[in-house]
Amino acid sequence: MSSNVCHQIIYLAIELSSSSWVIAYRVPRNDKAKLHRLEAGDGAGLLAFIAGLHNRLDPPDDASTLVVSCFEAGRDGFWLHRLLTAHGVINHVVEPTSILVTRGARRAKTDRLDAVGLLRVLAAKFAGDPGACRTVVVPSVEEEDAKRPRREREFLVQERVRIFAV
Repeated sequence: MSSNVCHQIIYLAIELSSSSWVIAYRVPRNDKAKLHRLEAGDGAGLLAFIAGLHNRLDPPDDASTLVVSCFEAGRDGFWLHRLLTAHGVINHVVEPTSILVTRGARRAKTDRLDAVGLLRVLAAKFAGDPGACRTVVVPSVEEEDAKRPRREREFLVQERVRIFAV
């Protein structure tokens, strides 16, 4: 039995930095990207923000509404991916080097612009454009933990080189 449920989609692109997260988002029936800022690491705040977006929909919190999100792979690891997927969000961890940029033009670099650009990439990827970006395979918790000592050693070696290079 197939159902032809028309899904509403909330798109979220999260630009992660060490001090704050900038979230670019689009809600159904509004193609304009909007921005929201959270303190870095505030997973509970992010989930509350998503719930608030659901409640603003017509009808509110419709079960057929999908939440699709992405962020670039980086220093934060994959805990955020696990949190989002555990709460029903379809999340993609994007390989940063796979996002196409215009090489000829000078490009401003801000968290706001990066988040909006990431939102465009997410919408294209979710609409079926395989060339929009590449996603990374999220390791299990055990696999991620096994890599931690090597990463910490690499960081300490870089710090030592930086300190003694002065």
